[in-house]
Amino acid sequence: MIEKMHDHIVAEIELGNRTDTIVVVVAVLFSLIALCSNSGVAALYWTSGLSGGDVSPLGIDLFLAVFVILTVGVNAIALAGLLIGRRVREKLLTGLVSMYSDNQVDRYYDKSLLSAYRNRYLVFGGVLILFAIASIALPLILRLLRV
Repeated sequence: MIEKMHDHIVAEIELGNRTDTIVVVVAVLFSLIALCSNSGVAALYWTSGLSGGDVSPLGIDLFLAVFVILTVGVNAIALAGLLIGRRVREKLLTGLVSMYSDNQVDRYYDKSLLSAYRNRYLVFGGVLILFAIASIALPLILRLLRV
């Protein structure tokens, strides 16, 4: 029974790893898409927006505003998902360490790994935040430089 429980906990940890990876990749890709899209739209100010072209400055500002809101929303949801994933991983690993301790094999698992995993989630969260800031700030700088 203990082996089945061990296998189940390990499978849950692996599933969490895959889920966390997907969350980070999707959020980073969305931020990159938002950065490219917003930068392109903000650049319209330079090419035609205020120089008599067909592009409405209000339309550009609305487009940028919607993408800013979406970027904040997607990254907030991704960060929340990572926080949930971190809590679940900590609980699973704590249970695993307890199981190892009960069976006198805990010396083979370095407990410092628990804090290392926690730090890894901080790094992932930092990456998401930096990409979100870049995808919002850089296009806004382009937009504001033209006014």
